[in-house]
Amino acid sequence: MSDGALRDGEQVVRIVAQTAVDNEKYFGELDAVVGDGDLGYSLARGFSKLLEGWDEMEYEDLGGLLKKTALVLSGRIGGTSGPIWGTAFLRAGVALTPTPEPSAEQVVAALRAGLEGIKQRGGADVGDKTLIDALQPAIDRLEAVLNGGGSASEAVAAAADTATEAAAATKGMVAMRGRAAYTGDRSRDSVDAGATAVAVIIKAVAESWTPGGVPS
Repeated sequence: MSDGALRDGEQVVRIVAQTAVDNEKYFGELDAVVGDGDLGYSLARGFSKLLEGWDEMEYEDLGGLLKKTALVLSGRIGGTSGPIWGTAFLRAGVALTPTPEPSAEQVVAALRAGLEGIKQRGGADVGDKTLIDALQPAIDRLEAVLNGGGSASEAVAAAADTATEAAAATKGMVAMRGRAAYTGDRSRDSVDAGATAVAVIIKAVAESWTPGGVPS
């Protein structure tokens, strides 16, 4: 990572937040197919609060930013989404706390810490038809491209493609966690809303993030 790790992190978090707000209706419609339909509202409620209070947040480094984000999301997002998304940001923030200017390897490790937090909090894993089915392959691809000498932008773009493919592949899977699990085989007929949300968000980061610059 460059000396602008915090600036880059701020860009990414703001893009994630704005994308969640902008897609409130879409995410809600996806979730309503076999879930309770509140995913879009819940995410938008939490991330809009984050954006509203952005200038008042106090933090010194990327880890601090992620932990502050976790507090806001945990306090504002309802249902199961709040603890899951809050835990992801918290675990990632804790992982980065000792490293104000983290390397690419340390950022990947932080993302994996967030992923493990989601798994533990939700009791889910790959194959259960949740956001994990898009997030884990995306992180794997991100790491592979970085390890192969690719730039951060190339790695994020590749991760976005992988997440999109993985989210689409959740159609045909039976939901094992969350409200959708109660619908049994009927859940095969649609993509997972959480996985799709992750794919849309990563794609937005790939399209709008300018390393060391400002979001477009």
